[in-house]
Amino acid sequence: MKVCFFDAHQFDRDIFDKENKNYNFEISYISSHLNSHTALLTKGYECVCVFTNDKVDQEVLDKLSQNGVKLVALRCAGFNQIDIEYAKKLKIKVVRVPEYSPYAIAEHVIALILTLNRKIHKAYNRVREGNFSLDGLVGFDLHGKTVGVIGTGKIGKVLINILRGFKVNVIAYDKFRDEKAQKELGFKYVELSELLTQSHIVSLNIPLNDETFHLINKERLSQMKEGALIINTGRGGLIETSALIDQLKSGHIGGAGLDVYEEEEEFFFKDMSAKVLTDDILARLLTFPNVILTSHQGFLTEEALSNIAHTTLQSIKDYQNKKPLENLVE
Repeated sequence: MKVCFFDAHQFDRDIFDKENKNYNFEISYISSHLNSHTALLTKGYECVCVFTNDKVDQEVLDKLSQNGVKLVALRCAGFNQIDIEYAKKLKIKVVRVPEYSPYAIAEHVIALILTLNRKIHKAYNRVREGNFSLDGLVGFDLHGKTVGVIGTGKIGKVLINILRGFKVNVIAYDKFRDEKAQKELGFKYVELSELLTQSHIVSLNIPLNDETFHLINKERLSQMKEGALIINTGRGGLIETSALIDQLKSGHIGGAGLDVYEEEEEFFFKDMSAKVLTDDILARLLTFPNVILTSHQGFLTEEALSNIAHTTLQSIKDYQNKKPLENLVE
């Protein structure tokens, strides 16, 4: 079976080529994003494999259908980039990787918190330049602070378990509460407004959809505790970025650790070091000393990549063999 990969990077090729020895699919890797222009390249393929920043809207789906594509395999958990209902109308099946490593994401949250709070990024650069001053590097003890976790799925629960080791007070918000986890992990569910007003640190660990788009907007940012840190490893659209910039400028928000950005598809996963950054909002974010921006690397561990490759190729194999699709998006 021929599979066309879009937005393929070297780490994709390495891990998928290794895993594909067990499946023997004919894989073609394309570095460009899937969009209305590159969709023409899918002619002759029954399956396309896409990533977080590929655009699979109605126009693209029409072209995929015309080219004979019957399966779209998302090598990620989120599926906000694809029009699922329209895919169903065209009888194109969509599979995803619902779980690859909640530990990878949760541990990246902790890395962002510690780096942002203790100014590790600033200290690293200073020392390399021979500057051993400690001025401007004061952080705070995590011990005894309140951390608000928005989203208590698998990633959220792993994060809470790690946070408990710092002896922090964990409160959480989720539309669908896990009462068993609340009891076992020792956190407390509260309403979103209470979480924002009480937390010294807020972490977003939820998917992006119509309901959660700009969940953290101007009004909710203003509700947050003075000097609080906000961490986002979910999707960029969870935060209204322009409002976040205003709150950072005013000093109300103490810092932001972001692994995602609203318009990241034009920049993330690419080397832009020799180009002018044309996104004024992204450029503004990068000027703040109390903002850490990583390029959607929370998932980037050997274990997570291996699980992504195995789950994706197994789903394609199940489709080929006309077996039930365990990870079908419905």
